[in-house]
Amino acid sequence: MTTVDDLIDRLESEAAADADPATTPDVGIVMGSDSDLPVMEDAYAALDDLGFAEQTGFAEAPDARFTYESYVVSAHRTPELMYAYGETATERGLDVIIAGAGGKSADLPNMTASIAYPVPVIGVPVQEKSVDSVIGMPTGAPIVAVDAGKSYNAALSAAQVLAREHDAIEERLVDLHEDQKGGVADVSADLHDRGIDGFRER
Repeated sequence: MTTVDDLIDRLESEAAADADPATTPDVGIVMGSDSDLPVMEDAYAALDDLGFAEQTGFAEAPDARFTYESYVVSAHRTPELMYAYGETATERGLDVIIAGAGGKSADLPNMTASIAYPVPVIGVPVQEKSVDSVIGMPTGAPIVAVDAGKSYNAALSAAQVLAREHDAIEERLVDLHEDQKGGVADVSADLHDRGIDGFRER
């Protein structure tokens, strides 16, 4: 059975590995519990849509140039793991972190932003009641946050951060946006041309 200490040792050894940034995860996805996964899965989907690959082994990077990783890190049950993740983020090559948490005390995004600073953290309130907790950071300890449940947007924002340095990601973002615009145009034409009854029957 894997222990919290095992995971901390893994993170610290990866931080000490002096790995090539081109082979390390670019985006980290953390969540307070695996019960948050149904909401956070949209972040995975967005990164997949942009051509990122999931990296499950730090020393075994997939062929894709841009990758992401994920962990369950509870601010309340495993605070030492949360600290280790935030403190090693830079050395492990992460450029941006997406952090999701639910409940009224959704502290993981905020704490991760504080510990990993200056690595940018995008907070995802998993539930509506988590919004105030996630966005309630004091001046000088910034976090970017999306609306409740919008982990897809969080991943797009993470990609926007990376796009400032990588033209390939910027091009993928533009292409995805154009595809989404095209989808709206198709629906609009169908509704107009078929009428409401024909649209519903399609």
